[in-house]
Amino acid sequence: MIDVEQLRQWVGKTKSATDMISLNICRGMEALLDRPPLLRKGDPLPPLWHWLYFHEIAKQSALGRDGHPKKGDFLPPVPLPRRMWAGGRFEFGAPVVIGADCEKQSTIKSIEAKSGRSGALCFVGVEHQHIVDGTCAFREEHDIVYREDPKPGDAPIPSVIARENPEFSQIITPTSVMLFRYSALTFNGHRIHYDRDYCRDVEAYPGLVFHGPLTATLLLQMGLEHAGERELKAFDFRAVSPLFDVAPFELRGWQNGSEIELQAVNPQGGLAMRAVAAFC
Repeated sequence: MIDVEQLRQWVGKTKSATDMISLNICRGMEALLDRPPLLRKGDPLPPLWHWLYFHEIAKQSALGRDGHPKKGDFLPPVPLPRRMWAGGRFEFGAPVVIGADCEKQSTIKSIEAKSGRSGALCFVGVEHQHIVDGTCAFREEHDIVYREDPKPGDAPIPSVIARENPEFSQIITPTSVMLFRYSALTFNGHRIHYDRDYCRDVEAYPGLVFHGPLTATLLLQMGLEHAGERELKAFDFRAVSPLFDVAPFELRGWQNGSEIELQAVNPQGGLAMRAVAAFC
């Protein structure tokens, strides 16, 4: 039983962190994406690459069974063991440039308990404001979902069929090395991304889980490539089902006026993530 009222004592809780937007970390991301090292100090940080910074650095003794920092400090002590990114929303303003000092101010905005096809769920909404020289460069709303452990004999959750006939698309071939490198760049200890035994034996996944933030980054990157010179105003994404390192998957896109609709699609044609990028 989830005591939502007790957990809601965390609503309004805040924390802040500062980081320097290092060019060296950008070099690592360029290499991960198979790009040439073209970024320079003073260039705008590509959208969503802020996830490479503001690492949550916890002592080894302060980690939970899944490799994440234990709950109960900033994030509420939700009594469900599995944690996933559910989605996020962005409003972009001024650019964050490589080499700048940036402050991240985070606030717990909402906590909601629900029941889904896989059992009890708890959603935690966190707002992050990224501030440079006293000005909010962009705002992020981050949705986290906590879930129960799988039960023996649980039937697979039916897939949502993805939209077909994309106007443009891209095939992504995930590898364990790719996932390890992104985990290293983001200092992400979540075992679902590198510990195959844990994935199989504890969380009942068929392979390593492809990072939700990396999927969102790849979708937006593809959208930006088809947006021309237009300025990115907002980005909204929602994770629908996980992707794994066992087979290639597809990114799909459609132009819709000032917006680009984007989807990540698993090898079976099921929807893994949907997103919309809005441009000026």
